[in-house]
Amino acid sequence: MVQRSLTAIIALLFFVPIIWIGSWVLELFIILLAITALIEIHQMKGIQPISIPTLVASIALVYIILYNRIHELLPNLAQNGSVFAFFVILILCLTIVLKDYTIEDVGVSFMGIMYTGIGFHSFILTRETNLHLLILSLIIIWSTDTGAYLVGRKMGKHKLAPSISPNKTVEGSIGGIVIALLVSIIYLLFFPSVYPLIMVIPLIILLSISGQIGDLIESAIKRHFGTKDSGNILPGHGGIFDRFDSLLFVLSVIFIIGLV
Repeated sequence: MVQRSLTAIIALLFFVPIIWIGSWVLELFIILLAITALIEIHQMKGIQPISIPTLVASIALVYIILYNRIHELLPNLAQNGSVFAFFVILILCLTIVLKDYTIEDVGVSFMGIMYTGIGFHSFILTRETNLHLLILSLIIIWSTDTGAYLVGRKMGKHKLAPSISPNKTVEGSIGGIVIALLVSIIYLLFFPSVYPLIMVIPLIILLSISGQIGDLIESAIKRHFGTKDSGNILPGHGGIFDRFDSLLFVLSVIFIIGLV
């Protein structure tokens, strides 16, 4: 527990200033996180981190994350879907050239590219257009996670998804939403939104639920591959994919519903 808390504190002290600085500093940091998460996904499937499939998938991932930046520099290239289509064809063709890279591996690669790519792309986009929303999203995710753990530990009786994550309970899930609401409302009292609070509350609930869904999705992926953690880069926390599972899904939802 001490190791887990120490890692979280160090990560926050490093992560928060980078978010505040933004710009290319944040973009480089996000690319590093995204490629690390992709490598972790690949490793769970048995795809080597230093390999042609991982290299091609990483380039495709960067293309998705930095789409807006690429669009500014090369507008005609970015608007043309042939660039990503090239990656699709190239990754598929690798199954012919490389005997250890199967069609199932291709599916895992594209899952990693699209899921982490869209989530981290939305992270950068949200930071550029609405820092307030990004901070609120982080608060919702962290308070939901903390609330679900505390309430679930004290009052949890009914399993939420026993086949995926046996320790999660319905009571913990509801408790996480309630705690997220309380903490977010306190935050909004000090840093008001441009929208009335009555309109923001449904968004808080939606993002709190989305964060829990993201956590369950990552748990389902790990259970499928028979692994406890996606990696070990963060002592006491696992891998990058472990720590950003909720955030990736929440930011994807924000991107889909058009808040950024």
